[in-house]
Amino acid sequence: MSRRQLPSVDRVLNDPSASAAVARWGKRTVKLALRALQDELRAQTDIPAWAATASGYHDPIDDWLRRHVGRGYEAVFNLTGTLVHTNLGRSPLPPELAAHALDAATRPLALEYDLGAGKRGNREGIVEHRLRLLTGAEAATVVNNNAAAVMLVLNTLARDREVPVSRGELIEIGGSFRLPEIMERAGCRLKEVGTTNRTHGRDYENAIGTDTALLLKVHPSNYRVEGFSSEVAIRDAAEIAHRHNVPLCVDAGSGALVDLSRFGLPREPLPDDLLDAGADLVTFSGDKLLGGAQAGIIVGKRDLVEALNANPMKRALRLDKVALVLLDATLKAYEDEATALQQIPLLGTIALPIEELEERARSVAEALAKVASAKVAVEACQSELGSGALPGEAIESRAVTVAFDTAKTLLAFERTLRQLNPAVVGRIASGKLVLDMRGAAPLDELLAVLEVLA
Repeated sequence: MSRRQLPSVDRVLNDPSASAAVARWGKRTVKLALRALQDELRAQTDIPAWAATASGYHDPIDDWLRRHVGRGYEAVFNLTGTLVHTNLGRSPLPPELAAHALDAATRPLALEYDLGAGKRGNREGIVEHRLRLLTGAEAATVVNNNAAAVMLVLNTLARDREVPVSRGELIEIGGSFRLPEIMERAGCRLKEVGTTNRTHGRDYENAIGTDTALLLKVHPSNYRVEGFSSEVAIRDAAEIAHRHNVPLCVDAGSGALVDLSRFGLPREPLPDDLLDAGADLVTFSGDKLLGGAQAGIIVGKRDLVEALNANPMKRALRLDKVALVLLDATLKAYEDEATALQQIPLLGTIALPIEELEERARSVAEALAKVASAKVAVEACQSELGSGALPGEAIESRAVTVAFDTAKTLLAFERTLRQLNPAVVGRIASGKLVLDMRGAAPLDELLAVLEVLA
């Protein structure tokens, strides 16, 4: 066909077949794709017949945008076995609580307004109340993530001064952010103490001088040092800090408000444990073990929290209204542990019985058995919490495994699952695609998605 027969961009845009693409991608983005597609077509010797009709561009537009723009924030099935997956949005939010937050966000709300007094109020008032109630802290404040919480603490209390940190706690978190670099940006000076595997109380004692602002303890939540190793307990570190009239601040990392030992996991230190042991400030995440919105939570002594709130940096790091409403609703659920287990998806996922996982696995295996040449099986596997929480600790689970005669076919099938809508994301191990059933919810939707593979 002739290049002159290509329909105009506006004609394609106005065709009813383009409405779905415009709704999904945006009008200007679709227009960009159309122009690029037609430039590619004009450069070809043979132009396909579909290009002559305005209604023929639906799939090509979608394909072009997926290749050049990406797929955006699509929902996926996380069957990787990593429950709190940083690349897949960390902890899923409770649907009812998320719906409540979105409803609040669509209309004016008493965010920073005291309805009783009729004047400006405290935007974190109710969240601080719940955090004090749940942790026993004198005061609390929140920022947009835990790295920001640590930075705010250091910039407020230790700017232009020294902060001793054990060499075994100089962590690197996701995205190659390293604690020494955060400390540098916060304006304080790192003073390394001890060694990678062993740090003693005397190391802190010898490091403290007139220029010491605080002691910082960092929970190494994304790795573990085993063998010939030792660290200074929080209680001992607090005694050393207070003997020298400096505060002890503890970065608890993932954070948790329930005892995980009830699920057969090691007991992760809770914020109230750390405060009871003498920590003056404790920071932790809101979207990891807590199972809520992304947030950096700081609890501790009132005078120190007041100093943090007075720092101009606090405004730059503050939570928006949606995150605050979500955090409030999540913390409210934790006021009754039974309610938290019902409403917080992460806790429910951890607590899933093996019998239910096996039932899910049988259903998924039946759906995948229709795939040509696939060798499908139900196998025992191990899940992990992820995002730096309890490294090396596994949770017994069940998986559907899929194998093929060649590695090329296996990789192609894994890629095909990622192209589904919603995408299905698993992991490849020992020459098989492993689909962990702890993330197979809602099961009916997953089975419907897998049906297209047949």
